[in-house]
Amino acid sequence: MSGKELRYGFTTGACAAAAVKAAAQMLRDQVMVREVELMLPCGIGAKFQVHGGVLRDNTASCYVVKDAGDDPDVTNGAEIHVTASVEFFSKNQIVIKGGTGIGRVTKPGLAVPVGEWAINPVPRSMILEVVKEVFAVRCIPATLTFTISIPNGEELAKKTLNERLGIVGGLSILGTTGVVKPISAKAWTDTVDASVDVALACGARTVVLATGRSSEIVAQKHLSLSEEAFVMMGDHFGYAMRSCATREVPEVVVAGQFAKLVKIACGHEQTHVTSSQMDLDALAWWLRESPATAHLEQMAREANTARHLLEASGYHQPLMELVCSRVLKVCAEVAPWVKTRVMLAGYHGELLYFTP
Repeated sequence: MSGKELRYGFTTGACAAAAVKAAAQMLRDQVMVREVELMLPCGIGAKFQVHGGVLRDNTASCYVVKDAGDDPDVTNGAEIHVTASVEFFSKNQIVIKGGTGIGRVTKPGLAVPVGEWAINPVPRSMILEVVKEVFAVRCIPATLTFTISIPNGEELAKKTLNERLGIVGGLSILGTTGVVKPISAKAWTDTVDASVDVALACGARTVVLATGRSSEIVAQKHLSLSEEAFVMMGDHFGYAMRSCATREVPEVVVAGQFAKLVKIACGHEQTHVTSSQMDLDALAWWLRESPATAHLEQMAREANTARHLLEASGYHQPLMELVCSRVLKVCAEVAPWVKTRVMLAGYHGELLYFTP
């Protein structure tokens, strides 16, 4: 690590609100706007550069380029476009719509109702606030319409879990603070929460928490469950289990490959931790306690990785049973009262073990 301080970035919601403010000012003053300042929900002010301004009759349009800072966000560099229009002597209202590259919600359980544009409540509130600020005094009744679009949003959405969550046709306008923390896990854990909510809203009684796509594919192959029941928890085992416990999920299946399950068995709630040798040492101690696995103790101590041990053991059934039973024990400690099963996925797409 260089020790360099990582830069914060801005959410799509903050960028959309900034572009709305610029378009609203252009519409009001009939002059181009190059920069706007916005007070974010987290309480800090931020300046946004405005690009591509166009004024035409009763419409104004522009865009803000999303800067995600040092966070590896798929929307970094995306252009958040806004077109503002006014219709005088009509119903006095503010309309916020999605355009090209903005998704629509098709499944229940999200913060936005089914059928609506995927513009979350906090960004929507930010947009309403800046519009009311710009048009503080408005004597003539008018309908103000703001259409948000992201030209390549539909393509970018393919790199997200939007479609599984029931957001089709593009990206979501998101953010609760306005700020993106660099290398933050919050975006992932927020997605875990949303995925569990969608699963329950769609009637799922069993939720599958997968450590990765490979283990998820194995689970999908062997479990007759709806697409919504599968939740990608990644490295966030502890968080995902507690999310299911909080939402009173009837049954959870933890699906993972051997190395990840060994980490969970060792009590790591965040499986990104690098403690392979310590994990193998712990596993070696467990192995020596049973006559069925004692002969593997030395092999565990000498193995390079958990996968190395599994393969060198010839996929020894008692070894796999031991690790899965230890995972169950940790699950019971992290999320008591949640009925849990463990699925061990192989490294070649096969099912190796599934606890009863």
